[in-house]
Formats: sequence, C-alpha cells, structure tokens
Amino acid sequence: MPGMLDVFYFPGSTYTYLTAMRAEAKAQAAGIQLRWRPFNVRTIMVEMDNVPFAKKPVKARYMWRDIERRAKRYGLPWTEQPPYPVDPQLKALRLATVATLEGHGAAFVEASYRAWFLRREIPGVEQNTESVLASFGMNVSQAVERASSSEISRYIEIETDAARSLGVFGSPTFASGEEIFWGDDRLEDAIEWAAQKALRLDT
Repeated sequence: MPGMLDVFYFPGSTYTYLTAMRAEAKAQAAGIQLRWRPFNVRTIMVEMDNVPFAKKPVKARYMWRDIERRAKRYGLPWTEQPPYPVDPQLKALRLATVATLEGHGAAFVEASYRAWFLRREIPGVEQNTESVLASFGMNVSQAVERASSSEISRYIEIETDAARSLGVFGSPTFASGEEIFWGDDRLEDAIEWAAQKALRLDT
C-alpha cells in the first residue's frame, strides 16, 4: 500500500500555486498518494485574527516576488502577478469540494491554478471555475447544483474542523497523521516523512 499525505488547501491561496503544479509528480516519485482536502482557511484566519495579505501591502509585495522567484526556481510557468484576492463568495471552494468528492481533486487543483495564475481567470468569479470543471469532463450543471447544497456546506465545515483540530492555520498544509508541515517549501519534507512512515508500517 502506498503512503498517504493529506493536502489541506484553499483554492484562493497564493502559495498553493507552487504546490498544485508540482506536488503530484513529487509524490508519485516517492510512492506517496496525495489526498487533496479543500477547507475554509478564512474561517481559521478570522479566529486567529490573522489579516489577509491583501490588507498588508508591504507583505503582499514580498509574497508575489517570493512566489515568482520560487516558480522560476522550480521551472514553473510565470507570466505576471495574477489578480488577488479571489473567490469572494467561496464558490470556488464549494466547487473544489464537489470535484474532490467525485474523485477529481488533483485535476481540479492543477486546472484551477493554471486558469488563475496563467490565464488570469479569477476563481469563483463569473463562470471561471465552471470552465475549470468542464476542462476535465465534469458535468457542470450537476456540480453547481450540488455545490449549493447543505451537504457540501456541512462537508466544508467538517474538513475545516479537521484542519483546525490538527493545528492547521494556513494553506497549503501537508498532514501525515497528526504531523503537519505548513507551506509549499515544506512539501519535500512532508513527502519524505510520509514515505518513511509508510516504510515503518510495512516492516
């Protein structure tokens, strides 16, 4: 059995672009299976009185330059600073949850970030996220209907509670059991930990 690594992410998180574009290949090379888990990081940020980057212009400037540097270091495509903030009504989060529950978690996260960062299509605005679903063959009308249901609202609450109980406070955060690693720059550490854990369980 492959090792498992959870990826708690919010589809409006900026640094998650770096993870979305490289995590699956890194994990597969290490024999690790990723479980993408969208959650409402905004709820946790409010609870922690953590002001978003959009309200911290000096920190925001650093953030975008840092992401650009890291993208170039990894050989990932970068055009210009994408629009931000995004997903004002959490529609992208709800649709991400539907895609994940229907077995398209990895496809959604990569397609959504390509649309946002490379084509400047803002998540959760107009029909941008619906177009992401269509790009990998989901039934858009059914997904939109399900996304507005109480089932999805409750599932997001459950996943946000799960993140909170682990001590997750940002996106992306990787979790191997109760061991958490925050930030894209901890991706390799998290995969290594999960691989070593799987090896111990097999012996």
